[in-house]
Amino acid sequence: MNRMLIAAGNWKMHKTIEEASAYAEAFLARMREFHGLEVVICPPFTALPVLRDRLYRTPVRLGAQNVHWEVQGAFTGEISARMLQELGCRYVIVGHSERRHIFRETSEEVGRKVKTLCSFRLSPILCVGETLSEREAGKTREVVQEQLLQGIVHLTPEEAQSLVIAYEPVWAIGTGRASTPQDAEEVIRFIREELASRFGQEVASG
Repeated sequence: MNRMLIAAGNWKMHKTIEEASAYAEAFLARMREFHGLEVVICPPFTALPVLRDRLYRTPVRLGAQNVHWEVQGAFTGEISARMLQELGCRYVIVGHSERRHIFRETSEEVGRKVKTLCSFRLSPILCVGETLSEREAGKTREVVQEQLLQGIVHLTPEEAQSLVIAYEPVWAIGTGRASTPQDAEEVIRFIREELASRFGQEVASG
């Protein structure tokens, strides 16, 4: 199977609508530098409508930074998969370390989000990764396995085909420690083994 390479940019809480529009225009002028990649931009929610128009008929895909697992309801401040679909999103980040550690989002909640996204034919970008204290305690596999398995627990093999796993070495963010390619490859290999045991080698190799 030919593995699709994805480069996704998470803009977090940066860029106004005007700034996002200007940046997207400059970015599109340099798209030749990203040949062979599926490029995804995940701006703040407020910039999604203008970027949907800017990215129309371009190879750049639009993504969102979060979603609620319910389709609608009394959930102040949240956004649904249906709303993101209507805004032209193809991808949605879930389980980001900032959501897990700042907003206390649980792996069980992440799993519900993943299932909802797949039901709307949106591709979840499921983030998994360990903190510095967890890594130093030798719990890398334990933590990643829990986050991964809870994230995919509700999926069928067919739904898992649209899933993107992003290994996020939280221990290397703002700590002065650097993650080497070997560090990442070891965890990614473990993730593929877990996916293969649940969904088969075809899904794990995708």
